[in-house]
Amino acid sequence: MEFHPRPGGGRPKPWAFPAPDRGVLGNGLTVLRCHRPGQQVVAVEVTLQAPLDAEPAGLDGVATIMARAFSEGTDKLDAEAFADELESCGASLDAYADHAAVRVSLEVPASRLRKALGLFADALRAPAFPESEVERLVGNRLDEIPHELANPTRRAAKELAKELYPASARMSRPRQGTEETVARIDAAAVRAFYDAHVRPATATAVVVGDLDGVDLDAVLAETLGDWTGSAAEPRHAAPITADDTGRVIIVDRPGAVQTQLLIGRIGPDRHDRVWPAQVLGTYCLGGTLTSRLDRVLREEKGYTYGVRAFGQVLRSTADGTGAALLAVSGSVATDVTGPALADLWHVLRTLAAEGLTDDERDVAVQNLVGVAPLKYETAAAVADTLAEQVEQQLPDDYQANVYEELARTGTVEATAAVVSAFPPDRLVTVLVGDASQIAGPVRELGIGEVKVVTGG
Repeated sequence: MEFHPRPGGGRPKPWAFPAPDRGVLGNGLTVLRCHRPGQQVVAVEVTLQAPLDAEPAGLDGVATIMARAFSEGTDKLDAEAFADELESCGASLDAYADHAAVRVSLEVPASRLRKALGLFADALRAPAFPESEVERLVGNRLDEIPHELANPTRRAAKELAKELYPASARMSRPRQGTEETVARIDAAAVRAFYDAHVRPATATAVVVGDLDGVDLDAVLAETLGDWTGSAAEPRHAAPITADDTGRVIIVDRPGAVQTQLLIGRIGPDRHDRVWPAQVLGTYCLGGTLTSRLDRVLREEKGYTYGVRAFGQVLRSTADGTGAALLAVSGSVATDVTGPALADLWHVLRTLAAEGLTDDERDVAVQNLVGVAPLKYETAAAVADTLAEQVEQQLPDDYQANVYEELARTGTVEATAAVVSAFPPDRLVTVLVGDASQIAGPVRELGIGEVKVVTGG
């Protein structure tokens, strides 16, 4: 039998995260555009300067309801007609609210960009916020809250935020509001929040995709360019502070067969020079199946299906008021909660004493930098990252430079960064599980005062 020769791999092409072109429309809207040949689905991300700490007292969740209501009709179309028009374009519209901003996104085939961007612009320019639709969205949100409280992962995150941040800080409370605050939201509250914070002069649009044959200047001028609004004073956010005194909070779930764990504190954000080394060191600690935590807790001991260490930016600002949540998350069987935590703390302590290895560093660089071209294959992935840079007040070439810095970072620098990020005696530990079974073994570990709260 004769076989064709097996094809060999080609020489890899140089790759860098794409740099956008920046401009400003006549109405003050900042636009970042990025031509990506072959990406026939265009992604548009609009960042609105309406952070969660701008929500009125007692109305936590109004930013989320406003974001969801952008697709519920405009001054030209009711909710059903608006959805039909979007569908006829093959487009999808999504929106969400986070601590830094409200993000509204659109994906549409390039051939239908003009019509879809017109609908998108109308949703931002003149949302209807009909009372009936807002009531429905509020009802949906109220239905979600009990499910979130029943979810161990979400419940742990809620408790960690409550413990870490001052009670007066918006970050200490659920991002999408509580039953009490969401129930107060009506169409008038949504409209008032929109009028106070949504305007083109403080917004940024990111457009990514194959723009050949598209007169983007003309399309933008007749769609997003028609959006008008007043100027606004820049917002000055208070610095993020947290109490990382070592302690343990057990959210009691009687009869639980697993314990969900979330261990965290706050640390430097992307404006800090240590960020690339911190990313690399954290990945070595718990970023993948080959990381040190997984090797011990999963492979050697069989305590878990996986445990992850990560850094999640809360708010990143050039004036130094930002921070990132540095955390370890996973779940273990109830009867091994104590031993699993003991081994986890042992990993942290030996990390400080022995450091990372060159092999761990090399694998992390390969995984973080080597797969980056695959991560950004779609226009939506590129647009999302560019919008993140906008939210976090980072330069347009930030992501490209980060990959270069990751590749240059050595083992010693990565070790120092991750040891500083996860000091064993300055971590807040939240455990969602059966307190009657896990409280005793956890107290014996001596990793901090142990407090038990109800699971509701």
